[in-house]
Amino acid sequence: MKRPLLVTFAVVAYAWFLTDIVWSIAFLADVGSLGTTHGASTPTFWAVLINLSLLGVFAVHHSVMAREGAKRRITRMIPAAAERSTYVLVAAALLALVLWLWRPIGGTVWDVSAQPWQLLLWLGYGLGWLVAVAATFMIDHADFVGLRQAASRPGHYRPPVFREQWLYAWVRHPLMLGLLMAFWLTPRMSMGHLLFAAASTAYIVIGIRLEERALRRRYASSYADYATRVPALIPGPRRAMRSRATEVTR
Repeated sequence: MKRPLLVTFAVVAYAWFLTDIVWSIAFLADVGSLGTTHGASTPTFWAVLINLSLLGVFAVHHSVMAREGAKRRITRMIPAAAERSTYVLVAAALLALVLWLWRPIGGTVWDVSAQPWQLLLWLGYGLGWLVAVAATFMIDHADFVGLRQAASRPGHYRPPVFREQWLYAWVRHPLMLGLLMAFWLTPRMSMGHLLFAAASTAYIVIGIRLEERALRRRYASSYADYATRVPALIPGPRRAMRSRATEVTR
């Protein structure tokens, strides 16, 4: 596959990814007809089943296609330079399906209208998205979304180097921390939003365990040392740090 075609494919995948990010922000903020409380009216049982099925398909894709064995199989069919962009494109398509086909569920868990609490919750919500997006730039954003792989000349691509810095010096999974903040910090928690937040949190917990297991196998004592000093999700007092550089794995 010609490099200009690879780059075009990567840019299309990235554009869809950005669109989904904006859509997700509006979805969880319950903006207009894009929120968790809007959509086709469906009996509660079927709404829960449909919503969990949509989230389940998205989660399975994230878990399966991120594994090294799956990557090897995929790159037998497509160029290695397009593998990450393909992952991003499929993930964006599945997330769009979740947001588009989501079924509202009646009921409100909490509704905070008093100030300054409502404002603080909105600020926490915005901060969560900021942390999640910023985390992708603290290693290599272009690599994270597949742009650098597609633009690299054949044989010249090298994985980005991970350094224990910025948010990664405070928590091992700042992207997941930001997403959890965005899922839960809201002035109005509908039942549908609660289902989304709870199911997504469960997947994040499972996903972190799988990723940590793979990282410990790959990097052995170096990652074990990092894990003993830096908490997974909840920032705490920093322990003595050493300067480390490690190839990133996803």
